[in-house]
Amino acid sequence: MTGKPPLQMALSAASVLLAAAALVVAAPRSSGAQAASLDTAAIDRAIGKAGQLSGDVYKVSFPRTDLHVTVDGVAIKPGLALTGWAAFKAVDAEAVTHGDLALTETEVNPVVGKLRAEHIEVTAIHNHLLGETPRLMYVHFWGRGPAARLASSLEAALALTATPLTDSAVVVANQDLPGADQIQQTLGLKGSVKGGVLGLSKPRPEPITMMGVTLPPAMGMATSVNIQAAEPGKVASTGDFVLMGDEVNPVISALRAHGIDVTALHNHMIDGSPDLYFMHFWAHDTPERVAAGLKAGLDAMGKKPSGMRH
Repeated sequence: MTGKPPLQMALSAASVLLAAAALVVAAPRSSGAQAASLDTAAIDRAIGKAGQLSGDVYKVSFPRTDLHVTVDGVAIKPGLALTGWAAFKAVDAEAVTHGDLALTETEVNPVVGKLRAEHIEVTAIHNHLLGETPRLMYVHFWGRGPAARLASSLEAALALTATPLTDSAVVVANQDLPGADQIQQTLGLKGSVKGGVLGLSKPRPEPITMMGVTLPPAMGMATSVNIQAAEPGKVASTGDFVLMGDEVNPVISALRAHGIDVTALHNHMIDGSPDLYFMHFWAHDTPERVAAGLKAGLDAMGKKPSGMRH
């Protein structure tokens, strides 16, 4: 049997080695891309409604359209302060979820018990508003595991409430918000009006982690401002400022100086880094005054109060 020349044999062997090396290098990339994908269709099926993708975060909202809540004589639209949400993000071969659920007082403990039975961690239970009728509480949560299992667990908890869990077949006509352009210009933020509510956000500048996982702004790590029309010539606004400890009291002073109520100050996270505080507020005045007060609060972020320790 005639063999191949030594040079040809050496070249063939080198080609095989190079091909094998290429496979070894390519394999982790393929695996990593697959692990980083999020099965949004499975999330939709498990929860019973579709969400929205923002970067690598998939967010499903739960507006409490079943509730009729008033604050300070203002009928609150679901998008202003009555919407729970769950954000999902792929991490390695699993997913994490973080969010909060808007609940009546009688719904809180059944939901908390079910979340724990489903191995979902409860990270906070508190108010966001003051003086609302009926009274509402907000349960914040964290979970890690297969995306479909996490979504199924959240659906099981929400099934113990009157929260609508299916996409409504009724298309609600959008409503304009008078003064929306001027408010956005004053705040230096750009948002959109949906269901009569102007939604604005300002992300934190530093990386934020929880349980060792980096949380993007879309997972609740941005200052949130929601504004709706109230009686003629006035608007109502609520949301929360996401603050470092040194920023808390300068922002409180700025808001109060403009007649904006501080309604809650608390944590939303467990084992988060850096330590963050979430300050909820309520404003009810002319669009110009509300915007000026919120702008003062935003400007106070990053400032330390005089005499505070360094």
